Amino acid sequence: MTATGAKIDARIPTALEPSPTVMNALSVEDRERITRLLTLPFELIASDAFEARNAMQDFFPEVTEEATDTRPWCNAVTAAPIDAAGPVGFAGQTLTAGEEKTLFLRMNYARFRIKKILDRFTNRRLTKLATSEVLWWQHRVELVQNEIVQANMPLVLAMAKRTKLGNIDYAELISEGNMALLRSVDKFDIGRGFKFSTYACRAILKSFSRVAMKIARYRGRFPVEFDPTLERSDHLEQQRIEHETDCIDELRCIIRENTADLNQTEVTVLQARFALAKVQGLEGDGPKTLEQVGNLIGVTKERVRQIQNRALAKLRDKIQDDFLAA
Repeated sequence: MTATGAKIDARIPTALEPSPTVMNALSVEDRERITRLLTLPFELIASDAFEARNAMQDFFPEVTEEATDTRPWCNAVTAAPIDAAGPVGFAGQTLTAGEEKTLFLRMNYARFRIKKILDRFTNRRLTKLATSEVLWWQHRVELVQNEIVQANMPLVLAMAKRTKLGNIDYAELISEGNMALLRSVDKFDIGRGFKFSTYACRAILKSFSRVAMKIARYRGRFPVEFDPTLERSDHLEQQRIEHETDCIDELRCIIRENTADLNQTEVTVLQARFALAKVQGLEGDGPKTLEQVGNLIGVTKERVRQIQNRALAKLRDKIQDDFLAA
């Protein structure tokens, strides 16, 4: 099995989504697979060997050509790969150069078969059979990807331990490294003759650098760690202030229009005691004491309290009447 290393132009497929009947019969995972294949750029590393007559036997000797055509239509049960043990069985092991080459060629051959199917349905809906074949090959792609990733996971851990990037969270470093490893599997060209680990190491180191720069920018803007206990909403306080303002405005309106049948003395007492209006003869705009109001109207402070209570009772009755009427 040989590879040319030519990368096919990554374009979004022009095949259309299967009919709603076909899509609804698929599992949720398979519907997401079909959607991704039809809406994202499709990439693969080409090989002259993919066009050979016996390519299927070369790359997937454990599966016959007829298996892809006679396989039951994919759904939540039958969508699982036929050869559940995996196409090769290298997972969890350190791959040799030959095993690595085999895996990458298999993955790209499966993508090649998917692309051929999608190209046949330019501007047309995928049929039930075509959908089944696409999902069959996509399962093989994912199986091979998983084997490559699992075999190279220790690479991410080793590089994260050796990398000295200050106070960066170790879990975040591992997460970014794993994402870089996944992207590397899709981009790696086995036809160039290099080991995958050489390519992946550079990608993982770049991802670590991006994490470091992102955290440095964040700490430049937010030098102090966020403490949720210091954050408190003032919503209730604002509601209380708004309610008090509305009540004062309503009282001013009632007193101004005298809809509570107050006499002039009662109006003067309320205005002075609760600073509802500027009262002639009193300095300042704030609330006044009973004694200050008593000196203004010429009565004792106890008499002022009685006038105030009588006026408040009239106001209370007026407000209750308005509320019941509404």
